[in-house]
Amino acid sequence: MFTGPLEDRIAIRELNDTYGDGVVRIDADTWGSVWADDAHWNLMGHETNGKEAIVGFWTQAMSGLESVSFTGVMASCEIDGDTATSRVQTQEILNPKDGDTRVVGGLYEDKLERRGGQWLFTSRIFKIVAEYTPPKN
Repeated sequence: MFTGPLEDRIAIRELNDTYGDGVVRIDADTWGSVWADDAHWNLMGHETNGKEAIVGFWTQAMSGLESVSFTGVMASCEIDGDTATSRVQTQEILNPKDGDTRVVGGLYEDKLERRGGQWLFTSRIFKIVAEYTPPKN
């Protein structure tokens, strides 16, 4: 479901696009810009708290990748004043430096807040919903 002012929904969509751009370019500054300082991230059961720790964990995880293709599709966005919840479906192709390429379909369940006029993620929970490892030729 999509509720709330269109301007806010567009801003949250653009926040997700910034997140994805940071992933594809493996750019920690861009990727980290979308998080609140006191944010919480649950990546497939691994819990991380605080923007600094979240960006550090992500940077370490991304260091093992040669390249990534990332697409996010907003499935819902419900705004209530300066807070919001959303769901984002993702498709990723992960090309590790060592190992097999993986194709991953995932789902983010998000909480956001508008702080200082900017929407930020305060909580993201990610889980894989489908995964495929293509055969080697």
